[in-house]
Amino acid sequence: MNVDPHILLFSLITVVATVIMGFWSAKKSRGAEDFFVAGRSVSVGWNASAISGEYLSAASFMGVAGMVMSSGYDALWYPVCYACGYLFLLLFIAGPLRRFGAYTIPDFAEGRFDSPMFRKIAVVFVLCIGFFYTMPQMKGAGTTLSYIFQGVDLRGVLPDLFLTHDALGVAQKGLPYWAGVVLVGAVITLNVALGGMKGITLVQAVQYWAKMFAISVPVFVLLSVYGGYGKQLEANDGRTGFSPVGIAAEAGAFPDAHSTIRKALPEKAPKDETWLQPFGPLTTKAAKAAQLSPEQARPYSLLYTYSLIIALVCGTAGLPHILVRFYTNPDGVAAKRTTMWVMILIGVFYVFPPVFGVLGRNLLPELYASTGSKGTDKIVLELPHLLNARYAILGSVLSGITCAGAFAAFMSTFSGLLVSMTGALAHDVYGRMLRPKSTPEQRMKAFKYCSIIVGIVSVGLGMQVEQLQINFMVGQAFAIAAASYFPLLFMSAWWRGMTMKGAATGMLSGGLLALLGISLTSFSDLKWIDLTAFWSAHPLLRILCEQPAIWTVPLSIFLMYTVSKLTSKDVPKDIRMKMLVLHAPEQLGLKQEYIQEHRGH
Repeated sequence: MNVDPHILLFSLITVVATVIMGFWSAKKSRGAEDFFVAGRSVSVGWNASAISGEYLSAASFMGVAGMVMSSGYDALWYPVCYACGYLFLLLFIAGPLRRFGAYTIPDFAEGRFDSPMFRKIAVVFVLCIGFFYTMPQMKGAGTTLSYIFQGVDLRGVLPDLFLTHDALGVAQKGLPYWAGVVLVGAVITLNVALGGMKGITLVQAVQYWAKMFAISVPVFVLLSVYGGYGKQLEANDGRTGFSPVGIAAEAGAFPDAHSTIRKALPEKAPKDETWLQPFGPLTTKAAKAAQLSPEQARPYSLLYTYSLIIALVCGTAGLPHILVRFYTNPDGVAAKRTTMWVMILIGVFYVFPPVFGVLGRNLLPELYASTGSKGTDKIVLELPHLLNARYAILGSVLSGITCAGAFAAFMSTFSGLLVSMTGALAHDVYGRMLRPKSTPEQRMKAFKYCSIIVGIVSVGLGMQVEQLQINFMVGQAFAIAAASYFPLLFMSAWWRGMTMKGAATGMLSGGLLALLGISLTSFSDLKWIDLTAFWSAHPLLRILCEQPAIWTVPLSIFLMYTVSKLTSKDVPKDIRMKMLVLHAPEQLGLKQEYIQEHRGH
């Protein structure tokens, strides 16, 4: 075995600490309220850290850096809009959602419109968004485990069918991608089954600070050795030359912090002038496939960019696994204060991943030649190893820290997703549809079984997406959330004229059309169906399918408004009281716990 002991140690500590904290917290989960909403007693500081830990997924820790490296500066819309989405949550959704006092978003959907049927529609989208979001977390798990055990020779131990093969079909050393997916999926499923929401709150809060440490410290060390951020950018503007960093490192001598440091780029890497432009490989992909000129491609790039911004900003305000955490605050004021602190915490975090992307382009351009779990998505894990030539212990320790941060990233997010989807199955499907007279103990037992089912499905899906970029897959989940849950929550909380038929029509139309378009492009990228010639002939359709938010979000809102106007007689009779509950200050005593009436069942 050729495994870095520090990487193995730090990663193991992260996993063991996660399991121990899960067991410890599980002992405090006494009833259904603890499992679903952590007893509604989580303080602002803890909840802000927990939400940040849950939100900063493998896409944030690994995917942003990988996409900046592979696609250039047009990928910066991802971290910017990930953070901006919380402004929408702060202004329009967090306070009203908490004041309504449900367990899940389908609870809110049924309670707002007095419609059990609408709960069923809402559950479907919780599962769709959740499973789309779990796939990149599983990709992060498989990539990280493959990196840690890349020196382990399992040939002769595992059957040839289960090993990784090169282009010629020859079995390679290292842990197969699927094994990492299975291992991490099993650990997190165990944690969630044990303690539910209360069991993962402490874990997620601690993991935010672990990720913050793991992403920031290596950046400071690497920049002190290889030169500042400005110097790194200068190496890509065409005015400076190259120096053989690899040869210097092998000789045990590092470049001076003020010297030019840049390896020659391989053929697959984007050119400097393209990589530095706001419309780089990410937004011009469809236009280039259609062989359009730069002038002809510009409108397509703008369309892609605007649609991406809408998807990320509105999608953040429509993610069920994030929204459900606001039910754990004591009241609406605490929910809004929590949102403000989340914006600060994740805003600070997002300063660092793009720096990894720039450093990776200069120092490890050979990653451009690989795909899947061997490509640019592992740049955060690989960069600290450059220090091994001279500072072996330091490089090894920093590599261990980044691997531990990666574990914390996909484990904390997968935990939240699992709780959200399991809650929808155990509380909404089992507790409210199949067995409405079930006791809290029966719903808790259903929660444990459902978490295992969701975990198995998530692992199965994660094993299929090795060739897709982590950040790209997360963006797709955001697009579905933006077209379904965001319009529902925004319109339901602020417009008293909304009816169930209007909400259902808009949510189903926008969400399903976004899901259809995204699935077509994903299946095409995975080579499950061959649409290459079609996309080349129709670049506009490719963009509208890959980034559907620019038309599905307005469509959803338009249909909600139009159908609600046509069915205005169906507006709930007690809508005035419901709007007061959603918006009146808690001091007036109008806040209600919607789920309270069901506690005795």
